[in-house]
Amino acid sequence: MRPLLVVLAAGVSAPAMAAPALELGAVWSDHAVIQRDRPVVVEGRAAAGAVVSGTLGSEQAEAKAGADGAFALNFPARKASAESIDLKVTSGSESVTVADLLVGDVWLCSGQSNMEFQLSRALNGGMEVAMSADPALRLLQVPKAMSYLPEREFGKVTRWAVSGPETSGGFSAVCWFMARELHRARGVPIGAIHASWGGSKVTPWLDPAAGAEIGGAQEMALLGLFAKDKLAAVTQFAPRWTAWYGGESGGSTPWTKPDALQWQPVPSIKGWLAWDATPLAAKPTGTVWMRRQVTLTAAQAKAGVTLALGVLDDMDMTFVNGHAVGNTFGWDEERAYAVPPRFLKSGVNEIMVAVTNTYGNGGFASAPDRLFLTQAGGEKLPLGEGWRYAIAPTRTYPPRAPWDANAGIGLMHNRMIAPLGHFAMDGAAWYQGESDVDTADYARRMKGLIAGWRAQFGPELKVGIVQLANYGPASDKPVESGWAQTRNVQRQIVVDDPKAFLVTAIDLGERTDIHPANKLLVAQRVAMGAQGKALPMPLATKAEGSTVRVSFSGIEGGLHAWSSDTAIGFELCDAAGACRFAPGRVDGDAVVLATDGKPAAKVRYGWADNPVVNLFDGRAQAVPGFALDVVR
Repeated sequence: MRPLLVVLAAGVSAPAMAAPALELGAVWSDHAVIQRDRPVVVEGRAAAGAVVSGTLGSEQAEAKAGADGAFALNFPARKASAESIDLKVTSGSESVTVADLLVGDVWLCSGQSNMEFQLSRALNGGMEVAMSADPALRLLQVPKAMSYLPEREFGKVTRWAVSGPETSGGFSAVCWFMARELHRARGVPIGAIHASWGGSKVTPWLDPAAGAEIGGAQEMALLGLFAKDKLAAVTQFAPRWTAWYGGESGGSTPWTKPDALQWQPVPSIKGWLAWDATPLAAKPTGTVWMRRQVTLTAAQAKAGVTLALGVLDDMDMTFVNGHAVGNTFGWDEERAYAVPPRFLKSGVNEIMVAVTNTYGNGGFASAPDRLFLTQAGGEKLPLGEGWRYAIAPTRTYPPRAPWDANAGIGLMHNRMIAPLGHFAMDGAAWYQGESDVDTADYARRMKGLIAGWRAQFGPELKVGIVQLANYGPASDKPVESGWAQTRNVQRQIVVDDPKAFLVTAIDLGERTDIHPANKLLVAQRVAMGAQGKALPMPLATKAEGSTVRVSFSGIEGGLHAWSSDTAIGFELCDAAGACRFAPGRVDGDAVVLATDGKPAAKVRYGWADNPVVNLFDGRAQAVPGFALDVVR
């Protein structure tokens, strides 16, 4: 679930050697696949106002660069072809050639760690990698990187690659298997673009339009401010954080009154799971204050300092003498906060760091020598010892800033999706949701994600959503389940979208591993949906005397209850929400549930984090989890 975070781009490019004026969009490289039957748009940049001409195979196009240098060459749609062609773009004395382009279907694969899960780690992964050579299957791995503003380039240079043992092992297993299945079924070249990030929520993948709709203009303005002036943005965000803490703690303000807390020496500059004989060794999640005093001379205070805290797991809100100086989420991102002279004083200065951990180990995650103050002249004052801690009286997690690496607005889109430009695609597969369980408006955010993709890649873009797999402890009685609720939201999104399809993994999970290795069956189902093949979906419920009939669509070969004469996993719930298991009798493409004379207002199926289910159609396609009101 945890991602490997990388340095944020912050909307500012690093210094580099002067590049030629003519350049193509980041997605255009040798071995790319062009989407068939769609107009081909080749985007790039040239000198402002320059005339740009291009040749794609035998087709020609011309455009004029705008004042910002941006241009778009428009070529007519092409039929699928495994015969390679070249693209040559010229402006003045400059030219760029992209070779070995095929025409077929292009799919984007995105989400969190189960989409990121590598082919080499999948079931039979070694053999699959060894046999992965296919000249008509092309892969584009988008590098992990984030930015506070949309970018034209990826975080580092990446190129399309022909599938083979040297290129496929580190690629997404679901994406690669799906692409292979589509290639086998359609007989046309397939281009697979993978852009995922383990542990990510959906919000970092939103485009600016969806981000503004979800977060509002104020949040987007705050994000833009952070790109230009981090301290100013943190200062604006701080009242939200302090209001949360005050509400949790009865109005206390330890950042201004540190002595109000009971302090204990930090046992070691390590994650607090290693702090034996402390409460944190047994219950590591929550918020913990870290305190360190540092004495500065008048000259040091007047010059300002940079506070380095190493890596803090997961997120921090850092104060110096009561002033907020930094807020970061990231379990492998080193903190370095500029502290201006107006926040400092001659004598003892108080550093107060509220560290919040949501999973696994928490607290200090760097060696002691990564904690220090850097003075204006470059001298360092070590801070690797002398820390104290106090457990905060909080029950919930703090608000997240719009620049939050895991939940901020659009940070992953800006650096991993925006650089793809208006590159036409057939569809996109999305495997995510674990990190958004219990997100109240997950459906709204997902619909915003899909709308943004279609605005960028074409209005006919198909979207496949993988429903969360079964995971966690089993239950022998009806329970409330955030995972089941998320599955039902995912189902409803598809019901509301005629160009979307649902792929269930409710039968493919592993109880003790959130990353099940059987990615082939997931991918085969995605490929079926991509081809327009119907997959099982609940259609309607209807009360019929002392029974409730649940009908399904997308069934081939009838429904079957495996290893039983009863379909298990069904529940009937009364109007007050009290639920009971209800054995089901398969009747063709429907399941009949006996009410036993008790009220039945809702039907639930697979309603648990880790349900046990046995209902499949004749193709061994599982029925997805759902909840539906009973119609009378």
